Amino acid sequence: MSVPSFRKINLQAYRPGRSITKKNDRVIKLSANESALGISNRAKRALQTFNSNISKYPDSKFKELISLISKKYNCDQNKVICGSGSDEIIQMLCQLFLNKKDEVVVPQFSFLMYRIYAKIVGAKVVYSKEHNFKISTKEILRKVTKKTKIVFLANPNNPTGTYISKKELFDLRKKLRENILLVVDDAYFEYMLNKDYKSGLELFKNKKNVFILRTFSKIYGLAALRIGWGYGDKKIIKELYKIKPPFNVNNIAQVCAKESLKDVNFVKKSVNHNIFWCKRIKKEFEKYKISTNDIGPNFFLLNFNKCKLSANKVEKKLENFGIILREMKSYRIKNCLRLTIGNNKENLFLIKKMKSIFKHV
Repeated sequence: MSVPSFRKINLQAYRPGRSITKKNDRVIKLSANESALGISNRAKRALQTFNSNISKYPDSKFKELISLISKKYNCDQNKVICGSGSDEIIQMLCQLFLNKKDEVVVPQFSFLMYRIYAKIVGAKVVYSKEHNFKISTKEILRKVTKKTKIVFLANPNNPTGTYISKKELFDLRKKLRENILLVVDDAYFEYMLNKDYKSGLELFKNKKNVFILRTFSKIYGLAALRIGWGYGDKKIIKELYKIKPPFNVNNIAQVCAKESLKDVNFVKKSVNHNIFWCKRIKKEFEKYKISTNDIGPNFFLLNFNKCKLSANKVEKKLENFGIILREMKSYRIKNCLRLTIGNNKENLFLIKKMKSIFKHV
């Protein structure tokens, strides 16, 4: 008996940040850019008191959640769609827009799911060079051809932590052909207080050829519930509703997302926590000649090129203490690690163990 034939896809599967080590039962996971403070109290209460009938399907059109999103961000609710994480929306966009031989431009070091979903539908992925781990709009424009259908970018970018200014982003859209869809991933926008930064939604709310991605996985801490949303032209949204799975976002996720949006104080607390610890950790790591991106999102790309120890060596030593950082091999970034900002206890433990690692170096 033989296996029925199937299409072989030439790509490397996504490898998430690890959450276990061989030597430690308890770990400090600083590898996945998750919320340092967990979830808001409103979301916690929603989980504890959840009493909806789970034998019934959830709202497939997310009416209440979309209504709340549109009010909070002053946007048209007819331009919003929700997904099982924003990565499901990336998948649907690729299914909707791309055919074989179409081209997609992504920055050299960018979120892996852009390239994975594009390749699954048979499109060609073209990589634009980055300068000092920063997205270059000039390099993106150089890679555009007649076959280009989508340009994907996250701002700030994952995994590099760098960002492009509102002017750079606006100019990129202006210089791209009108029939190219620019997809701007706002996954970490809440953390960004930098004066020259603006989120994709703020810049392109009324643009027909820009699609915005947002997530509840990061600052809101709902990563395990898998919920995100997208914002684009009504015609695009209408078609996405045709191809999305019928009940793709479960009821608990929708309820917790609604409560999270209402908890303004939790977001402020998370942002303040991030700024405080980013400053302190950056200062500490500079002592060991480990360079990082500027303060912004809830993570750092740690560059060990001038450090006396390699990224691989520090990663292994931290693992012995139960601390997991994200290796960068899958992104083809050499001698670097990505560090998520943790909670107070985790950050203090990290600083303590880094001191012990470099004590006799």
